[in-house]
Amino acid sequence: MSKDTTITSTPPETPRLPAPDAQPLTAHASEYSEEGFWHKVSSVARKAGQTALNPALRMYFAAQDSDTPVWARTTIYGALGYFISPIDGLPDFTPLLGYTDDLTLMAGAVAIVAAHIKPEHSARAETTLKRWFD
Repeated sequence: MSKDTTITSTPPETPRLPAPDAQPLTAHASEYSEEGFWHKVSSVARKAGQTALNPALRMYFAAQDSDTPVWARTTIYGALGYFISPIDGLPDFTPLLGYTDDLTLMAGAVAIVAAHIKPEHSARAETTLKRWFD
């Protein structure tokens, strides 16, 4: 070890990854509407399945919570706006791949706003899904 080496008792700082760009998620926020969300969810529930609808419902219930900050709501509404938009990266009727882009976008949105999705939001989503699928 050279004389210039300094040994400290604290670990080196962990580099942080840059925050994801929320622009693609918020681009569709104007497409979101309460009526459009429930129409899309009810019309595709069986076809999309619980896997696609669970994150959508968790985000929906989080967005309804007054504790959720505006930036998180904007991200949620952008993702849900994309989900209900008829203009899609991969058309929803495409066999096997139809909801892949929706799921990917929702997974990204959930990751960004995860701290604001409370257990009660997840519980409401599960209860809704059980009512629809059981």
